[in-house]
Amino acid sequence: MSVNGPHILVVEDEPSQREVLSYNFESEGFNVTQAENGDDALMFVRETAPDIIVLDWMLPGVSGIEICRRLKSRPETRDIPVIMLSARSEEVDRVRGLETGADDYVVKPYSIGELIARVRTQLRRVRPASVGQVLSYDDIKLDAETHKVSRAENPLKLGPTEFRLLSTFMEKPGRVWSREQLLDRVWGRDIYVDTRTVDVHIGRLRKALCTHGGEDPVRTIRGAGYALG
Repeated sequence: MSVNGPHILVVEDEPSQREVLSYNFESEGFNVTQAENGDDALMFVRETAPDIIVLDWMLPGVSGIEICRRLKSRPETRDIPVIMLSARSEEVDRVRGLETGADDYVVKPYSIGELIARVRTQLRRVRPASVGQVLSYDDIKLDAETHKVSRAENPLKLGPTEFRLLSTFMEKPGRVWSREQLLDRVWGRDIYVDTRTVDVHIGRLRKALCTHGGEDPVRTIRGAGYALG
């Protein structure tokens, strides 16, 4: 499993189907959280803010349609892509799912390979580095596939953690990340690291970015965290 791989929330009440999905996504480098009902799904979204959600329509308690409606109505979660899974193949159902806010609609039974491809398509919007795209910000370039970073055409040497930090910042320039959010994204949700460790690696990242001169592009927002630009 890739520590900095995309975080996907799989919401499916059928245990065998949930395990198949989780196994295949983990095999592709995703970090997977599982939920078996709507209430758990909403709780996990609040706690971990996944990069993408694969959501079954038919769930006990809160339905997938209602979960999607709630997520898309809230500013803090409306940009998380939702792929709806459903045995309902009628056009009216597909339209209803999409009108509720789902970013894609996949009818059961489906091909795992096709579902993974659809997930990657949605991720290109929200986590482009995770699918190998080159990121640019001002005079900084980051190539996730070759693991190379440059500033003003000068190659920079970054450690793995600093590379993941920069990748996170460059995917959403201007966004303020708290230390806790950076720990989840860069180190992983299951690894205990003191929040002060974030400050140490931010310092190393700043030093690397300014190796050949130029202003420090990483801002410290007192009491809130860090942001690029």
